[in-house]
Amino acid sequence: EIDLWLPIHSADQSQVHEVIEEMRAVVDEYPRRVLIGEIYLPLDRLMAYYGRDLKGAHLPFNFQLLQAPWKADAIARLVEEYEAALPDGAWPNWVLGNHDRPRIATRVGEAQAKVAAVLLLTLRGTPTLYYGDEIGMADVPIPPDQIQDPWALREPGIGAGRDPVRTPMQWDRSPHAGFSATRPWLPLADNWTEQNVESLDLQPFSILSLYKRLLALRRNCEALRLGRYETLTCRDDVFGFARSVGQEKLIVLLNFGQERRMVSLGSARATVLLSTMRDRSGERTASDLALDPNEAVILTEET
Repeated sequence: EIDLWLPIHSADQSQVHEVIEEMRAVVDEYPRRVLIGEIYLPLDRLMAYYGRDLKGAHLPFNFQLLQAPWKADAIARLVEEYEAALPDGAWPNWVLGNHDRPRIATRVGEAQAKVAAVLLLTLRGTPTLYYGDEIGMADVPIPPDQIQDPWALREPGIGAGRDPVRTPMQWDRSPHAGFSATRPWLPLADNWTEQNVESLDLQPFSILSLYKRLLALRRNCEALRLGRYETLTCRDDVFGFARSVGQEKLIVLLNFGQERRMVSLGSARATVLLSTMRDRSGERTASDLALDPNEAVILTEET
């Protein structure tokens, strides 16, 4: 026999929106403040948390990527549904990982974690990055005698623990990965001496270097910060979209598959700005572009 608790009268109540509006009014009295809601809801119910006349939360957290199937068609459909559901004038946001769910490198693998990084930092809206994802940290097995999560301690043996995604940040090769001067509360990953900020920062095609290049590109390209979103293609494991503002247009192509794919750009001429696999900067294409397995590229369209 299984007992289930259904939060029919204790979650997502209509009265909460009045409280959120009051909180928003206080936040708006101060400059450069943002109200974020940690809200696990389907899209139709999530959008209500932007509030009447957008007087609710600035950013009701969009957790859809945490549970979506990692396939080109599923992700493309999710992006389009989210964009369509947003109230007029609402600012979107995307979350790739958090302290409650398996890490992105565990969910999709090391190679696709780079594709996920490109997706997160090129979609329209504010991206939220979970610590350690920028160095490709994966879930760490926790021995039973080192479990800290109260949930796992109360309900052992059912895989409910969240400790595997909460292990110390791996900064360098010094004792305890530079996280602390003494033994931390949770163990480090077995590969922490190689997979740390100090080591990966020296590798031009590490996932950390990729995140740094992506963040620099966002700062320098208004199309990525503020531009419109448009789906371009979704077939044969490839999801492609454009971000544009004024005369600036960027094309993002993501190969979710394990095979090489050819992508038609039609009559567009474009230059590669970034690739997750190798140095393709400056490579020009007239109509078709080859994508390696697990490769994502960003191109700038020539006018």
